[in-house]
Amino acid sequence: MKLKLMLWWLGVMLKRARARKTEFRDTLARFERFDWGVATEDLSVARHYRMRPQTIESHAGLPVDLALELRFRDAESATQFLRKPSQRAFRTGLFDGRLRLVGDSRDLERLQSLLKHL
Repeated sequence: MKLKLMLWWLGVMLKRARARKTEFRDTLARFERFDWGVATEDLSVARHYRMRPQTIESHAGLPVDLALELRFRDAESATQFLRKPSQRAFRTGLFDGRLRLVGDSRDLERLQSLLKHL
């Protein structure tokens, strides 16, 4: 339940950043469209975000057409990671198997460039 709430709140924070922060809007405008999601490996908890310069949408579930997916081993690993996301946390999670990246690693860099404005 804690992870579901965190992912929902992330959607709220993304929408707020788009409305209030020009750096976030400028970065998003360069990407034009960025669709990504977060889920546990067993897909018991999953949420995706469709981001465009005009709007940001957040919905439950994980469709197949996403550019990037962050898959966590379990909800506890995801919660721990999302509390303090950083490049080091990404790298550590990838190496010890708590995080699996589905998609292009360049999309991960795009995501990190957006999240730093939150």
